[in-house]
Amino acid sequence: MDAAPTALARRSPPVELCAGTDRRWLQFLESRPDATLFHHPAWSRILTTTYGHHDAVLVQIGAEGQILAGLPVVETRGTLGGRQLVALPYTDHCPPVARSPMDLALFTRSLLTWHETMGRGRVTVHGALAEAPGIQVVPRAVRHVLPLARSTEEIFRSFKGSPVARAIKKAQREGVETRISASPADLEPFYRLHTQTRRRLGVPVQPKRFIEALWTEVVLSGLGFTVFAYKEGQPIAVALFLAWNRNLIYKFAASDARYWELRPNNLVIWRAIQWACERGYQMLDFGRSDLDDQGLRDFKNRWGSIELPLVYSHIGATRPRAVPRAPVWALAKVIQASPPIVCRAMGELLYRRIFANVV
Repeated sequence: MDAAPTALARRSPPVELCAGTDRRWLQFLESRPDATLFHHPAWSRILTTTYGHHDAVLVQIGAEGQILAGLPVVETRGTLGGRQLVALPYTDHCPPVARSPMDLALFTRSLLTWHETMGRGRVTVHGALAEAPGIQVVPRAVRHVLPLARSTEEIFRSFKGSPVARAIKKAQREGVETRISASPADLEPFYRLHTQTRRRLGVPVQPKRFIEALWTEVVLSGLGFTVFAYKEGQPIAVALFLAWNRNLIYKFAASDARYWELRPNNLVIWRAIQWACERGYQMLDFGRSDLDDQGLRDFKNRWGSIELPLVYSHIGATRPRAVPRAPVWALAKVIQASPPIVCRAMGELLYRRIFANVV
């Protein structure tokens, strides 16, 4: 295999390190229906380009040299200075990919041995490892997935009588139009709506170079697209979708609050569902929702999605602590009261040094 592109590989652990661009890793991912763009090396490149993290892939190799299981990771520096591995920061759901439950169990045991041998700090996986002594599984949120292996007509009929169907029809009656785009020219209008929305929600704004890397590695590379909603030529809502291996991920959404009554967000999602069904996609992942965000959970449930627990797995000496609510609430108030340039500056600081280990 190619040498891992970081200083992580200094000994020969039970699991091996390889580069994300290794041909066998890519072939393995393409053979697994549960692999998503979060496992693809393009997503890791976005993180390394933006935040300078070192990346690699931990793989379990079989007797004949084939990959049995694997997990992309990046090495981050913790808030107290220690180094740790995360799979992956700023990623809702990134469990190991394995050929079978038996191979996942083998990978988990090997990962524990590797962690002990290498003397690493915490290892955090945004997904479930196999049950084993030394693995701490912590409920973090829920995720919603919508099966797509049917016609758009069947999916729309399943909305009959629901708020989703009414919202889609209302947007269409009000003259809201949608456009699917992978154009470089749409980065700026996307980022304007994105910044506006995150400021309204009191959430730090990712550095613009993160969005630029996302455009380069995903949008312009055919691994994703945006759906814009327009009213009389004015962009009023947008969502960015990650699209690979017949799995669609609803990653970033933004909108102008002045046009919410027109229900443009519903029409944006419906257009993406149509796109995916026409191309034989199997699943739409609506992403993570916090347990106490009942409004967002209800919105995703109305689409007929399946709500699943989202657990994170940890290897380390101490049980991970939940993020205190009071500082989060206070930060949100500061962001909402600050101009966009301040919100972006906060994001620059927080995403690099703190959020990589908790988001």
